[in-house]
Amino acid sequence: MLKRRSDVYSVEIYGTKDLQKTEIEDEEEKHKDQKGNKKKKKAEDLKKELDLDDHRLSPSELEMKYGTSIDKGLSSARAAEILARDGPNALTPPKATPEIVKFLKQMIGGFSILLWIGAGFSWISFGIQLAQGVDSAFDNLYLGVVLALVVILTGIFAYYQEAKSTNIMASFSKMIPQQALVLRDAEKKELPADQLVVGDIVEIKGGDRIPADIRLIFTQGCKVDNSSLTGESEPQSRSCDFTHENPLETRNIAFYSTTCVEGTATGIVINTGDRTIIGRIASLASGVGNEKTPIAIEIEHFVYLVAGVAISIGVLFFIISVSMRYKILDSIIFLIGIIVANVPEGLLATVTVSLSLTAKRMAKKNCLVKNLEAVETLGSTSIICSDKTGTLTQNRMTVAHLWFDNQIYSADTSEDQTTQPFDQSSPTWTALSKIVTLCNRAEFRPGQENLPIMKRVVVGDASETALLKFSEVILGDVMSIRAQNRKVAEIPFNSTNKFQLSIHETDDPQDKRFLLVMKGAPERILERCSTIMINGKEEPLDSEKAEAFQTAYMELGGMGERVLGFCHLYLPENEFPESFQFDTDSMNFPTSNLCFVGLLSMIDPPRSTVPDAVSKCRSAGIKVIMVTGDHPITAKAIAKSVGIISATSETVEDIAKRLNIPVEQVNRREATAAVVNGMELKDMSSEQLDAILREHAEIVFARTSPQQKLIIVEGCQRQGAVVAVTGDGVNDSPALKKADIGIAMGIAGSDAAKNAADMVLLDDNFASIVTGVEEGRLIFDNLKKTIAYTLTKNIAELCPFLIYIIASIPMPIGTITILFIDLGTDIIPSVALAYEKAESDIMNRRPRNKRRDRLVNQQLAVYSYLQIGIMQSVGAFVTYFTVYAEQGFLPSTLLGVRVNWENNAINDFEDSYGQQWTHYQRMYLQWTGYTAFFVSITIQQVADLIIRKTRRNSIFRQGLFRNKVIWVGIFSQIGIALILTYGLGHVTALNFTPLRPLLP
Repeated sequence: MLKRRSDVYSVEIYGTKDLQKTEIEDEEEKHKDQKGNKKKKKAEDLKKELDLDDHRLSPSELEMKYGTSIDKGLSSARAAEILARDGPNALTPPKATPEIVKFLKQMIGGFSILLWIGAGFSWISFGIQLAQGVDSAFDNLYLGVVLALVVILTGIFAYYQEAKSTNIMASFSKMIPQQALVLRDAEKKELPADQLVVGDIVEIKGGDRIPADIRLIFTQGCKVDNSSLTGESEPQSRSCDFTHENPLETRNIAFYSTTCVEGTATGIVINTGDRTIIGRIASLASGVGNEKTPIAIEIEHFVYLVAGVAISIGVLFFIISVSMRYKILDSIIFLIGIIVANVPEGLLATVTVSLSLTAKRMAKKNCLVKNLEAVETLGSTSIICSDKTGTLTQNRMTVAHLWFDNQIYSADTSEDQTTQPFDQSSPTWTALSKIVTLCNRAEFRPGQENLPIMKRVVVGDASETALLKFSEVILGDVMSIRAQNRKVAEIPFNSTNKFQLSIHETDDPQDKRFLLVMKGAPERILERCSTIMINGKEEPLDSEKAEAFQTAYMELGGMGERVLGFCHLYLPENEFPESFQFDTDSMNFPTSNLCFVGLLSMIDPPRSTVPDAVSKCRSAGIKVIMVTGDHPITAKAIAKSVGIISATSETVEDIAKRLNIPVEQVNRREATAAVVNGMELKDMSSEQLDAILREHAEIVFARTSPQQKLIIVEGCQRQGAVVAVTGDGVNDSPALKKADIGIAMGIAGSDAAKNAADMVLLDDNFASIVTGVEEGRLIFDNLKKTIAYTLTKNIAELCPFLIYIIASIPMPIGTITILFIDLGTDIIPSVALAYEKAESDIMNRRPRNKRRDRLVNQQLAVYSYLQIGIMQSVGAFVTYFTVYAEQGFLPSTLLGVRVNWENNAINDFEDSYGQQWTHYQRMYLQWTGYTAFFVSITIQQVADLIIRKTRRNSIFRQGLFRNKVIWVGIFSQIGIALILTYGLGHVTALNFTPLRPLLP
């Protein structure tokens, strides 16, 4: 039995004695455990499998355990005591992050902190220069204000882009029933569901949500929809019997928040609130921390890199300037200037806008991105853990195969089937189609005649819906066929008989006999038959024909398909005249010696686009792992049909079957594929799981619990993989949150799954993920291009400061001018690179290694700073010296003139030709130098932009005109430069002057 720990949501409530003991243990633990350890331990305990024994106990043992009475229920006084002890039957909401905190995180995360440091230094510099009476002091004030504005505006933009609720509990609470019918004080009472306590006797009926975890003690035709919990699309039968060791598999427990779809049941409440299965999943989901996205890690790495370079160069030149006898305050100004010059002011806005543009582009392709950084994460993905139902499959049962006349036929399982290709000429098919049509309670909702058959809504369970649509496609109007063959008696399917039977008048006016039709579990149907129909004729059901049936049944079942058997009997007219009254209770009609007609098998078929998508994932180096709550045989069949397990791959079981040896004797390393059952996974250590993930290229996990999905994701992350997880149910939410990127289904997905995810597939189609991977890789490529483009001019902006300090020449470019490059001419071209189309090999590369393939690596830094950056600096200085030489200052004259040049009192400064210059004339010439330097960088950045269009392909292969936004960027650069030079060149505060052409 599980001992209840103080810091764990208990799965099992014991008696008062145990609870008192727990309280004592609680006090001790408070002194022993630090808060962090408790949280960690609690999370680890929540990951453990459910340990529950109530499904094994008899009703009398349950009464004793919970101190209740099945006939009278709890007394109100006892219920009040338990309620006070355990708290209400509701899920505890986690602490929500205040919106102001979310907003402030946008303001100080990543690049923002670098810009704030730059702004702070600018204001310090302004204060020092203002105190010294320097004319250009206000430039630093403006720079600081502009940097702060950039951070605030981009922060607001990013906040609105990512505004989302991380409160997963809100979506869980919508699933919780409001009222429950309870037996208290020997009376049935309608009580609010949150007042339920352990030991209450509760009644449920079709349509009710289960108000707590309940151990069933009475059932009648009860079925529950567990799809949100286990991923099984078929309603599950419930009974009072202990049918499985695993509490999630046994039929005598109904779980909190699942739905009773039909029948009635009575049970004892065994867990409430946070202690229920759904409560554990909710606690697990809210307790899982959001992982840092790869792009966030890259941006952090980039910030450290830039800050390191800036501070290193700044300190180096601070030491040089001090050793050159500059004043300490002047040296500090230089230090600050160099640090600020290294800050890429426009990059924060560019990255945010680029991610937003990609998110919009993905939304058009049915991928809704909730977290902007998730866009790139999908491109880095190396493992996709995909749910089966609704993601890889169509989430609807469909007839896949038929067996009649001793032959298996394949049916069309595509999404938009309009015909069926198999041979329909046999009289046996005519008889089989009649049984399929008549022995079926499903009906189309009225008013859908104009819709395609496969899109129509059906009232009925999943299997009957599949059979109805199948019949409608082949035979036409099923409802009119049923009207012509009026039903006179019916026995619905139940778990005891395992068959469904109906008796009909026939549409043949010459034949007055009644037709009895039956369908159900194949082995149960066969044992009621004495003949079998072959080519329209009844033949005795001998051992040879029974063997043929068994072979077909095993083959279809082995493909993971749900198989149904069909038989009929024309009732003799003399025994069953037209006026005969059929009694379904006493069954006054034959249910044996029937004629077996055939088998139909159904499966939730794969989506038609999935095999191609899986193939693309393989070529892109992405491993696709199926993680499902469904049966291993079904899971393996679907995995093979979509290519997750390739045709030539073998599992351990396949090798054992081929060699005809026990599974234990097979060398597991020989198996390239693995199908792992949840029961096996339960007993595995982390090392064993890691070995499976490492050694097998193709893996299917079946019958997994929510905790196991989370453990699988953690196992993949231990391999250093970037993990994407797809899911739609509540059971998927912890794994979705833990994954590097969680992808929820938009149509079939629960609110809990959508809230936990970073991305929502609007069409529930796995193929859309491949589109997302391509977009993610493209954004990483384009961000590299953008950063390389942006960093290049940093050297051209930094060198003027360094030469100004070392050579003591007039300042080549001003602070305001640099801002116009970073936030003016360069912004549109930087964003334009986000529109660059993918290079041809983008989906044939392996996923980037997050430890090695950095956003900013040594190669990019050397290329940007030392190769193109130095070339731009040389070009800009040639222009600068040309402008001064044209006005009479030869380069040699400018060396060492800084102090006199900036002195307000000197108005007779001589140039190389003896001409005298006033202070204002010198300043005007200096601004002309700024403008020339600015225009030189701008023109070189146009060339740099064209260079950056491709990383691998030739510019001609990529095409100069495929990305038209690049040309908008180029014309905007030239346009802004023209406006600043000639339109605003006379505005003194901007430090620009009109340039005149250099004439021979």
